[in-house]
Amino acid sequence: MFNTPPVTKNLLIINLLAFIATLVYPALTDICGLHFFMAADFNVLQLFTYMFLHASWTHILFNMLGLWMFGRVIESVWGARKFLFYYISCGVGAGLMQEIAQLIQFYPLLTSDTPMLVVDGMMLPYGQLPEYLNLFTTVGASGAIYAVLLAFGMIFPNERIFIFPLPVPIKAKWFVVFYAAIELYSAVGSSADGVAHMAHLGGMLFGFLMIRYWNRHPGTGYNRGNGARFFESLKNSFDSRRRKHGRGGADSAGGGTAGSRARTESDWEYNARKKAEQDEIDRILDKIRKSGYDSLTAEEKKKLFDSSEN
Repeated sequence: MFNTPPVTKNLLIINLLAFIATLVYPALTDICGLHFFMAADFNVLQLFTYMFLHASWTHILFNMLGLWMFGRVIESVWGARKFLFYYISCGVGAGLMQEIAQLIQFYPLLTSDTPMLVVDGMMLPYGQLPEYLNLFTTVGASGAIYAVLLAFGMIFPNERIFIFPLPVPIKAKWFVVFYAAIELYSAVGSSADGVAHMAHLGGMLFGFLMIRYWNRHPGTGYNRGNGARFFESLKNSFDSRRRKHGRGGADSAGGGTAGSRARTESDWEYNARKKAEQDEIDRILDKIRKSGYDSLTAEEKKKLFDSSEN
């Protein structure tokens, strides 16, 4: 899948298989979808399972496109374990925010003292309220996807991306702000479109808090583990290229004495320049390990990724 990292690839596969399973066995949506915590069919495991289910082909298509576009980049920077932890945690956080939003929505019903409730224009005995609440089921990876989008905007704030139908690219940070503003407006407005806007905002909120914590405590958690492996692989790649170019320069020297001296001097200058570049990359990688990626200046980020593409 175009060199997609393992966690992102497996998440794409699992989501697709789960969606096909719900087409074959629709009851899975009721079993694994997220119910309100006072509904009859609520189970705490639904906070994990709901994010792998989707309501329609359009729903899963847009979510998986976002996961593939942005998730593979974030996983490459953070590493597999840190990215998976972030994705699942933000998905659970999005589910918790949705539960809070539904609690506010259903509060008048839950606090009513009348034996018969008027709900959606019909009379409902209070004892049947848990069964009625089962009708509200949340599914989808959107909360986790929005968190991944936020991570991209925070790590690469000035990266330019296209948004249809805008004719020009915009910076990632404004892209994130734009989507967050839309979700906030939809969540507090009178919109009844069936979309869990609070879950989307919840995923972004949990993602923001997690990234801020990691940035302020770079020596804790995953920042000392697999999150740095991407940069370790970059360093190994640079070292490999340096050794390769060094051998190539030595092998190319030959022929007459004057020609050999000229080529040797040229090789020395080349190797000296490469060593200086490598020393700078090593310094940047050490800075990332100690203070995190966001501690880099714009010039340092450009040097790092320009070197990784050479």
